Amino acid sequence: MAIQKLKIGAAGLGRVGKRHALNFLNRTPRAELVAAFSPDPAELAWGKEHLEPYGVTLYDDYDKMIQHPGLMAVVIGTATSVHAEETIKAMEKNLHVLCEKPLSTDCRKVVAEAKKRPHLKVMCGFSRRFDDSFRDAFDKVDRGLIGRPSIIRSQTCDKHDPSGFYIAYAAWSGGVFVDMSVHDIDLTLWFFGDDVIPKSITAHGIRAVQPELEKYNDYDNAVGIVEFHDGKIAYYYCSRMMAHGQEDTTEVIGTEGKVSVNTNPQRNFVNYYHPGGITREVPADFSGRFGMAFVQEANEFTAACLDDTPLPMKLHNAAKAVEIGSYLQEALVTGKQIHFDESGRRVEKAQL
Repeated sequence: MAIQKLKIGAAGLGRVGKRHALNFLNRTPRAELVAAFSPDPAELAWGKEHLEPYGVTLYDDYDKMIQHPGLMAVVIGTATSVHAEETIKAMEKNLHVLCEKPLSTDCRKVVAEAKKRPHLKVMCGFSRRFDDSFRDAFDKVDRGLIGRPSIIRSQTCDKHDPSGFYIAYAAWSGGVFVDMSVHDIDLTLWFFGDDVIPKSITAHGIRAVQPELEKYNDYDNAVGIVEFHDGKIAYYYCSRMMAHGQEDTTEVIGTEGKVSVNTNPQRNFVNYYHPGGITREVPADFSGRFGMAFVQEANEFTAACLDDTPLPMKLHNAAKAVEIGSYLQEALVTGKQIHFDESGRRVEKAQL
């Protein structure tokens, strides 16, 4: 008897989209990549070399790809600005969806559409939730080993890219807090609980190495603080100027201890001892740190679709993470602190 496989199409073949496509093609035994889409001729040329020889049909039109015969799901790795549109179109075709983070800049609309179709699996791809180290840290917190988690310090820091990629990217990324810190915000909702309600939000930033970001009201380094109504605080740092490589670290501090993840970043367990000192290499980019998490994500999404089991995260959390990131971005650009009442409704405080 033939084993059923999830027939999936990949939308977008950029940096992250390529990784999703190759993972579903080569490292997800219960899935079969049957189609891929990109509007970019260079990305399609890559697809002709790396995907088409293995039976993947290429499309330069998303609407045509989601009509591919037998298609059951799509993984979306296109620009943030079209995530909502493409996710909703896929759902309207009765397709399961794994959408790369952030869910979209119009995330509540996506959540509302997904509620209309409870039989579909719709998930936002927060890769850190599939990382072994973060899962171990969560397990320790969940078992009460650090007491009551009270403070999170978390950062997403990219290696400096002088090519101008991130300057062009800023035109539609939503800003550093929405694009980068959304990972750290999602971790906050995981470790603190998705029912936490912001009390105040503030943020500050600088343009240290990419002054051209000013035209997009964005920054290459930013810090943000979110105070929650239940007495918890989250501190975020995001940066695009690390000289040494990728450095994504998280600390969860509790009343009886703390857990930390990757606070001493390293590529592997090798230290190189030489006359100039001791060298420990770190990953050059996110794929070096979270490559296997993306593989685990693909396999767990596939299993949920085929077996009709619950997804490992709630879609409304992805929307909440984007909303908090958007408020952080607003606080960053305006320089003003933003306040919320205990129901989560935004309020204006008198300035004395």
